[in-house]
Amino acid sequence: MYKIIACDLDETLLNSERKVSMKDRESIKKATELGVKFVLATGRGFPSVDGTLKEVDLFQKPDEYVISFNGGAITENLGNRLIDAELMDFDIVNQLFKRGWEFDVCIHVYTLDKVYVFRFYDGERKYVSGRMQTEERFEDNIDFLRDEKLVKILYSKEDMNYLQKIAAEVSDITGDTDVSYSSNRYLEFNRKGVNKGAGLLRLAKILGVDQKDTIAIGDNFNDLAMIQAAGLGIGVANAVEGIRSDCKFITERDHNHDAISEVIEKFILNA
Repeated sequence: MYKIIACDLDETLLNSERKVSMKDRESIKKATELGVKFVLATGRGFPSVDGTLKEVDLFQKPDEYVISFNGGAITENLGNRLIDAELMDFDIVNQLFKRGWEFDVCIHVYTLDKVYVFRFYDGERKYVSGRMQTEERFEDNIDFLRDEKLVKILYSKEDMNYLQKIAAEVSDITGDTDVSYSSNRYLEFNRKGVNKGAGLLRLAKILGVDQKDTIAIGDNFNDLAMIQAAGLGIGVANAVEGIRSDCKFITERDHNHDAISEVIEKFILNA
């Protein structure tokens, strides 16, 4: 039986209202009552997912976990206890920030407990509202973060072709980073070797779970490593075309129609 389900949030578990459907909540509860670990796996920081944990009845629960920052951190839900963190060097983040400043993008810089946003614009402000707390900054440098624990930096632009062009242009400085895309609006950089797949495997090792007994569910490119690493990699019906061939199963339902229930019913409850 599968013992861990690692599930992406935006456009996977969360519907267009940024909520977990009642049917998905019921199915998740049934799975956890059987001893399955339902693990949120997100590009966001762990402080931002408390609302979702409450919806799925895993808030402040001991021996339950979150993979955050695209695998940059693993926390236990009880007390948001940090178990593992994969930090980025300030010099690398600073280089990426300076190069990003040359392009027409909004920039997010993540510490373990804060998200600093530069060049905030209305569309991005609307998108992150309700998803996470941010602090807007107006300077053209991140010197104030030199002594902070940095986990991730990303560029935001609602133009994937433009972001792909940027990725090619900054490739000379991204050799020590893991590069991914998410939500059809983000180009993300983590420490080399840090991704949701590596995070899932680290958590499985901590819990003594065999890789073959893990499920990963996602919709976008920052979920790909997790889908490839899991014993069963699943894409929801609305998954982007570029990851579908790596999925062992594609749901019939999308994130607005209880896709997670479909997975749990098929592979856990009726297995």
